[in-house]
Amino acid sequence: MTIPSVADLLANNRAWAERQTKQDPGFFKRLVSQQTPAYFWIGCSDSRVPANEIVGLDPGEMFVHRNVANLAPPQDANYLSTLQYAVQVLKVAHILVVGHYGCGGVLAALQNLRLGLIDHWLSPIRTLVRDNQAELLALPTEKAQHDRLCELNVIRQVENVATNPFVQEAWEKGADLTVHGWCYSLENGLVTDLDAQISQKEDVAAIRRLTRRV
Repeated sequence: MTIPSVADLLANNRAWAERQTKQDPGFFKRLVSQQTPAYFWIGCSDSRVPANEIVGLDPGEMFVHRNVANLAPPQDANYLSTLQYAVQVLKVAHILVVGHYGCGGVLAALQNLRLGLIDHWLSPIRTLVRDNQAELLALPTEKAQHDRLCELNVIRQVENVATNPFVQEAWEKGADLTVHGWCYSLENGLVTDLDAQISQKEDVAAIRRLTRRV
C-alpha cells in the first residue's frame, strides 16, 4: 500500500472542505460561531476508531478526548482538564467511555508485557486483571479473556468518570448528565452497549461491583 505524502493530505483537506461547502454552504460558518456538543467521547488513540464517524456525527457535535486504552485516571491533568471543560463549560448531556475489542494496550496489560514508560500508564489495567483474575481465567481462550478485559476496563473507567468531583458536583446541582460504557468492534464496526450507565451518584455502587470480583 502506498502511503500518502503530506502534500497528499493537504490536497485531501482542500477537497474535503470543497465537498462540505458544496453539500452544506453554511457548515463552516456554524462551526465558527459556536461549539455546543451534547456528547463527550473518551476513547482510545487507536487510529482505527474514528469517534465521529462510527456514530454518524459531524464535526462540532462531539467533544473528544483520546489516549492509550481509553483510560480516565484521576491523576491525569490532560484528561481532567478536558472533562472539566466538557462538564462545566460545554455542559454535555452524555459522556461516552468507549473502548474497543482488540485494544493493544489492554492486551499488553493482560500479558504483563514490559514496554517501558507506558507500563506506568497501563498499571490500572494490570490492577483490573488482578481484581478479576478468576473470571478471566475461566474463559476458554486468550481472545475471550482479552475481549472481556476490554469490557471490564470500560466499566472501570465509567466508575472513574462518575466518581470525579466535576461530575459529582454537576449531579448535585441537578445537571442532566449520563455516563455510558461502550465497546467498539473492529471486526464489524458495531458498538456494544455494556449496560454500564450512570446518571446519578446513587448508581455508582452498582457499577463498582461489576469490576471487583476477586
